[in-house]
Amino acid sequence: MSRPLSDQERRKQISIRGIVGAESVADLKRGFNRHLHFTLVKDRNVATPRDYYFALAHTVRDHLVGRWIRTQQYYYEKDPKRIYYLSLEFYMGRTLQNTMINLGLQNACDEAVYQVSIPGACFLDSMATLGLAAYGYGIRYEYGIFNQKIRDGWQVEEADDWLRHGNPWEKARPEYMLPVHFYGRVEHTATGTKWVDTQVVLALPYDTPVPGYMNNTVNTMRLWSARAPNDFNLRDFNVGDYIQAVLDRNLAENISRVLYPNDNFFEGKELRLKQEYFVVAATLQDIIRRFKASKFGSTESVRTVFDSFPDQAWDITKQTFAYTNHTVLPEALERWPVDLVEKLLPRHLQIIYEINQRHLDHIASLFPNDVDRLRRMSLIEEGGTKRINMAHLCIVGSHAVNGVAEIHSEIVKTQVFKDFAELEPEKFQNKTNGITPRRWLLLCNPGLAELIAEKIGEDYVRDLSQLTKLHEFVDDDLFIREVAKVKQENKVKFASYLEKEYKVKINPSSMFDVHVKRIHEYKRQLMNCLHIITMYNRIRRDPAKVFVPRTVIIGGKAAPGYHMAKMIIKLINAVAHMVNNDPVVGSKLKVIFLENYRVSLAEKVIPATDLSEQISTAGTEASGTGNMKFMLNGALTIGTMDGANVEMAEEAGEENLFIFGMRVEDVTELDREGYNAQQYYDRLPELKQAIDQIKSGFFSPEEPDLFKDVVNMLFHHDRFKVFADYEAYVKCQEKVSELYLNSKAWTKMVIKNIAAAGKFSSDRTIKEYARDIWHVEPSDLKIPPPNQPRDVAEDKTPNGTAA
Repeated sequence: MSRPLSDQERRKQISIRGIVGAESVADLKRGFNRHLHFTLVKDRNVATPRDYYFALAHTVRDHLVGRWIRTQQYYYEKDPKRIYYLSLEFYMGRTLQNTMINLGLQNACDEAVYQVSIPGACFLDSMATLGLAAYGYGIRYEYGIFNQKIRDGWQVEEADDWLRHGNPWEKARPEYMLPVHFYGRVEHTATGTKWVDTQVVLALPYDTPVPGYMNNTVNTMRLWSARAPNDFNLRDFNVGDYIQAVLDRNLAENISRVLYPNDNFFEGKELRLKQEYFVVAATLQDIIRRFKASKFGSTESVRTVFDSFPDQAWDITKQTFAYTNHTVLPEALERWPVDLVEKLLPRHLQIIYEINQRHLDHIASLFPNDVDRLRRMSLIEEGGTKRINMAHLCIVGSHAVNGVAEIHSEIVKTQVFKDFAELEPEKFQNKTNGITPRRWLLLCNPGLAELIAEKIGEDYVRDLSQLTKLHEFVDDDLFIREVAKVKQENKVKFASYLEKEYKVKINPSSMFDVHVKRIHEYKRQLMNCLHIITMYNRIRRDPAKVFVPRTVIIGGKAAPGYHMAKMIIKLINAVAHMVNNDPVVGSKLKVIFLENYRVSLAEKVIPATDLSEQISTAGTEASGTGNMKFMLNGALTIGTMDGANVEMAEEAGEENLFIFGMRVEDVTELDREGYNAQQYYDRLPELKQAIDQIKSGFFSPEEPDLFKDVVNMLFHHDRFKVFADYEAYVKCQEKVSELYLNSKAWTKMVIKNIAAAGKFSSDRTIKEYARDIWHVEPSDLKIPPPNQPRDVAEDKTPNGTAA
């Protein structure tokens, strides 16, 4: 029997993987050796794997640079409408490194060219692939999201010094450095209002290329790094304090030091507000600079100092900006204390007051004497500490507002921002999230990508809706066997990884039941944990009874200050320790907590997953994208009718997902009646047993009270109603096990899911944003590669930089 092909061999087999215009392997090898020698100053005798990686990265970047510069020249010539996508959390450097560091170096050169064709976060990838003149803007954090270590079952955070060895993909652009002002005071003079005596921090841009798929377009992601100006604090010190003044430069540069973990909880930290203003102020100045420098740009001066407030400026603002809401959890929406904004950005606070006054005057003219409506819709919340409701400011200052899944957009309109949606219903839209198939199928699951290409051709990579053609093969016995075989190969590979990393023997024919996402109460990892305990108790109660073997894999990071999330991690690990070491259980049930869950680990676990857990309380998850990645890679979903699960069920048919539990209206009704956890505990013996075990210290014999906070929360403060869905969840899991015993029926359902995943491409999402919100038309135009002449005159180009 022939051995299974490695991922590298599969990638080389599939013709859709070539990059346009890449030179021969010999040329790539020459480039590789040149960079090893001249860039890294190493020879083969002393070079480390990291040196090889860097030489490889520089070689691949060489092939991107010509296309990168040509793309920017093309944008200068044609001057298309630009799209600017601002985010505080691109954090792509490590993703690129993880993508490429896992290469088999014996195939380094040709493999590298394929790998680097898909580095971007999903939206940036799709924007470049669709030929949109798009720019990503964010912060170049010195330390990214922390590395998670699990010690004695507890999460411990370690700094992620991802730039320690440099980043071969970025290019510093000190010539485009810009000042950002903070603090100071406002002066009212005869010539107008002035913001004076400010503290200046410089924003130094670093550019990273974002290539489209096979179209020679290379867009730019520009990340800002904070730098202190040379005279920072020096004018405030006498000569004797020069050393201290230099040391104090760190205070200014802390702005881009570390990424705040996204834990769906707003803390109101001054540094976070500084980060937000820093990226926005630098980006706006850069956009205006580019606009003024463009061939068809403004010849008039464009104001970047906002000392007055003309109506025209506000109209332009509204027409330019669109607001995407990403959460319905009230504690996650930003409400900045007025005192803090007044200290940090005093002039901006006055402008916000002016915006609010005009907004409330407009509301009052439409709804006279409706004081309560004015209070609800004000940008300033008056109760207790005065706060600025940033979501309200976004809505008032945008021409479009959207949620990221149909159910989420409906909740945004009918609950969260009901008054605003009634006032301007045409402003509110839905844009369901998507994922890039380049990374989340071709790269991470080449076996499945190849199998699909053999059946329906290769065009689906650019047009994922073509996956519907797979419906023709749902009853094809050979295809069913091949899909099952690819899944099994992925499971065997991941099982050996788990055994190596976690020293737990995994049964590769067991069902891989996977729950990976940030640890948060609303995502209900606790409900999964209760199901594990229930299965454990059933096995112990009747060891001879037939049990469908499962490997339950849970992973995700808890925000460092989120006590309950950290307790949940500890509980999962305590349960895992008990289950994995119980000889009665044997190979029937294993529990793994994946340490330091991240993109590179997702690329391993998702292709190997049988069952995807998407079990948030209905009405709490905006969309989710993990659910889509699992669906595309041949996992079946157990989930609630929440987020994008609803549309996945619409696309595949609800009968092809394992849907359970309360719907949004049921949750609302339960809130109205009052949720009483005790009732469920008293009525459900298996739930009672599991909770009693946690409470009594069965899983923590050395510290019986360890989980009292978790139990107390579940009974008295559980906004996400774990007990209310427990019974339906356990029953639904029994249906999952039953189907898993029938491999053919299971795989047929898998094929139906893959065939229905086409809607969830980020290409579709970005096309909808482009047409409905940004008002630009995606293009399939191919910019000529650098080795072919351009169709525009050379003397019309700018100075040939990718600015």
